[in-house]
Amino acid sequence: MKEKLDLNSWIRKDHFEFFNTFDEPFFGVTVDVDCTATYLEAKEREVSFFLLYLHKSLLAANSVEPFRYRIIDGEVWKYEQVHASATINRPNGTFGFGYIDFYPEFESFKAGAMEEINKVEQSTGLIPSSGGENVIHCSALPWLNFKSISHARSFSFKDSCPKLSFGQVRDEAGQKIMPVSIHVNHALMDGFHVSQFVSVYQDLLNQKTSDLIST
Repeated sequence: MKEKLDLNSWIRKDHFEFFNTFDEPFFGVTVDVDCTATYLEAKEREVSFFLLYLHKSLLAANSVEPFRYRIIDGEVWKYEQVHASATINRPNGTFGFGYIDFYPEFESFKAGAMEEINKVEQSTGLIPSSGGENVIHCSALPWLNFKSISHARSFSFKDSCPKLSFGQVRDEAGQKIMPVSIHVNHALMDGFHVSQFVSVYQDLLNQKTSDLIST
């Protein structure tokens, strides 16, 4: 489900029209998040740390409205929900693309994610995701404590999906710290909205998944 925004009444109309003409309208930041509580919960529950922090990133993205905006044929549309188009690493060092449906409840999300991960791990090639526009492009680089990141992009393809990359967890003063890269289309949002996402995401990382049912 999606609805079209009325550009004439949108407070960011001028910003949209300005940045939407750019060859590269994306901007990005890399921030550190404290994932100690989520890391310990994953160990305690014996569930995937990756899936826990990925699920919370989707909870955050879905709660910050501009992360659900997409540009389609020159118009801005707001999706009811956005899902994950994720890179799935294989044991042989390659990866494939997977489409993971978002569910507010972690157990439902985990069930669908595990099915998709198993499918990609047992396959070869990229298997391009067919999720459409209402996705967040997600990738994990658990081997790298990066400070910044760039993305391969085809400028001929009018992309407006946000991109999240998660790096290596490091120990720092007794806490588990993880770099997160966030790239978004400037025609759809600004640094203020990215900061909203980071704030919500950090709050979710500080909470146990069982406490998020009412979030």
